[in-house]
Amino acid sequence: MARHALITGITGQDGAYLAKNLLEKGYVVWGLVRRSSHFGIADHRLRWLGIEKDVRYCDANLTDLSSLIRAVEMAKPDEAYNLGAQSYVASSWQQPILTSNVTGVGAANVLEAIRIVSPSTRFYQASSSEMFGLIQEAHQSEKTPFYPRSPYGVAKLFAHWMTVNYRESFNLHASSGILFNHESPLRGIEFVTRKVTDGVARIKLGLANELRLGNIDAKRDWGHARDYVEAMWLMLQQDKPDDYVVATGKTTSVRDMVKIAFEYVQMNMDDHLVIDPELFRPAEVDILLGDASKARAALGWEPKTGLEDMIREMVDADIERHMRA
Repeated sequence: MARHALITGITGQDGAYLAKNLLEKGYVVWGLVRRSSHFGIADHRLRWLGIEKDVRYCDANLTDLSSLIRAVEMAKPDEAYNLGAQSYVASSWQQPILTSNVTGVGAANVLEAIRIVSPSTRFYQASSSEMFGLIQEAHQSEKTPFYPRSPYGVAKLFAHWMTVNYRESFNLHASSGILFNHESPLRGIEFVTRKVTDGVARIKLGLANELRLGNIDAKRDWGHARDYVEAMWLMLQQDKPDDYVVATGKTTSVRDMVKIAFEYVQMNMDDHLVIDPELFRPAEVDILLGDASKARAALGWEPKTGLEDMIREMVDADIERHMRA
């Protein structure tokens, strides 16, 4: 019989790619969606991948334990992936309580629903490299101390440790993937990579003349979301649950990432880039560089898509979007 998977945050970037991945593996995929009068907008990533009619939906909310209990009862999942969150770091300073409730306590609610209804369900928590924040080691691994530098990072750390506690206290098969930055054409427009590729596409097409950014000297370890969701699945196929860093092991500055995008469309970055002090964060994470040795050894996972290929794919997708509009 086909295995059932329940995905929170299925209409986001990772949720959409994971749903496609699991459908291709023969799963029955259930997606948790919160009540909205504009669902047709929210599911655009599923439509982009052509799978919106292949997913079954549960109406529930991460902040409402009763609705999560009903969702687990309905989906009867063999595996549950908690990808839902208020995931934009910049917004977490403007909405710290919402971020705490959705990103942090929301994970605890999903764990509790599984513990009550279906303790045999294997659980995946989407942890984040933002938990490392003010880095304590040059290469961040599962043993690196955490030092979050945003309400989002703090909320993710709460969710991460709750996952560890439910694993150790209730013997749940609960694993966390400490994912470093991962992007794609499905990335939200507010995130820096999509802001860059969309801005470059608009400039190339004559729809804009400048790209405004904040701190372009920040460095990140960027991979492709399509590769990273495979690592999520691999974690839940292991006999024992555990925590894994998922990263490329290469770090690139925002400046160099912008240069790649402009050079791809044969334009000069310096002619269009504007540094806006209003876009700097209250507390910056200067550099992140992941050590995914454990995931490579234990899961057999390797990233397949390089940064340049990913940025080019995103620029092409954004040019296509604007030409269709």
